[in-house]
Parts: sequence; C-alpha cells; structure tokens
Amino acid sequence: YCDIMVIRHPDIGSADIASRYSKKPVINGGDGPGEHPTQALLDLFTIKEEKQHIDNLTIAMVGDLKHGRTIHSLAKLLTLYKGIKIQLIAPEEVQAPPELLTYLQQKDCEVMQSEHLQDCLQSADVIYMTRIQKERFDDLEAYERVNGRYALNHDLVEKYCKRDVTIMHPLPRLKGGELSTDLDELPSAAYFRQAENGTLIRMALYLLVLNKEAKFV
Repeated sequence: YCDIMVIRHPDIGSADIASRYSKKPVINGGDGPGEHPTQALLDLFTIKEEKQHIDNLTIAMVGDLKHGRTIHSLAKLLTLYKGIKIQLIAPEEVQAPPELLTYLQQKDCEVMQSEHLQDCLQSADVIYMTRIQKERFDDLEAYERVNGRYALNHDLVEKYCKRDVTIMHPLPRLKGGELSTDLDELPSAAYFRQAENGTLIRMALYLLVLNKEAKFV
C-alpha cells in the first residue's frame, strides 16, 4: 500500500533482492557495507554546489574505506567526470576493497593510496572524512588498532590545506574522533550543508521515480 519502498538493511544486495519481487519502485537506503546511492547523489551535489564544478578535482577519501558504503558509491559516480583524482587514505586493514580499485582503474581514474593523512592534505580540493565503523568489526582488537588513526582539526587545515578546500563527512562523527568540532565554523566545512542537501536530493528523487517532476520544474 505504498508508492515507493526505501530499504536500509545490514546485508549487501538486500535492496536488489527486494526489487526483484516488489511491484513498487525500490530505493537503496544503504545495504550494509555495500552501497549507498542516494548518499552519493547528495555528496556529488554538495561538491558541485561548493566548488561550482566537478571535473579536474582531487578528492581525498579518509577513514574506513572498506566498510564505508558512502565511499563506494561516490567513487563510482566520480568516474563519470573528467580529470578526477581520488586519494584513498586508510589503514591497510580498512583500505578500499580490491573490486572498487579495479573499477576505478578500468574507468581510467587516477588513484593514490596511502596510510598517512598528511599525504593528501596539500593537494586535495575536497576532503571526505569517514568514521571507523566499529559495528562492522567482529574482532574488537582489530577495531582498536585502526580507530583514532586519523583526526582532522583546525590546525591541520590551516597549516596544510588549500584555502578553498571543501571538508565533507556523511555524519554522524565520533566524539573526539575523526572530525574536530573546531572545524565547524570554517567556511570550508560543508558537512552540515551536505546533510541538508540530503533532503533536497531525496525529494527530487521521489519526484523522478513517481514521474512528478514536471509539476515542479
């Protein structure tokens, strides 16, 4: 008795399975550590709004890139643009999965991998921070080894980053963790605007799926 099903599920591929059986449109609201396409759309929109273009940007993705479904979806969307460079900054244990790297390489996207945050700070046009996702770890000791490895704060941004760098985060952030609150007042801190853009993008998506967009354009 609905018009659209939005499914958020802990298992990879869950929305795809649902779409095979549902007579209603299915939107993937996040399938475990797999994909999060609507987040990727709002992230892309945020980058466009903040930078006024997407081509030829260097995007640094930092944190849990193995389990970070927002990273997986955004990286794939970025390959649709010209001259994109993606910097993947993560501990080896939670670096981006091999299949994502293969996909990016097949799309002729320039990719750099590192375990060191400062390797990306000077060259990045956009820094996309993510939290280490404790809930994805079966081994607590493995989580503790990588948690807290990266912390972006006001001093690092002022000292190393471009003046117009855009700082993003899918939220929520860990308290005292990867994204310091002393960044919140910087003009380049886009993560609250990023979250607000989620409402706009999802409204637009509903209109497109329901073929109602002509009433609002």
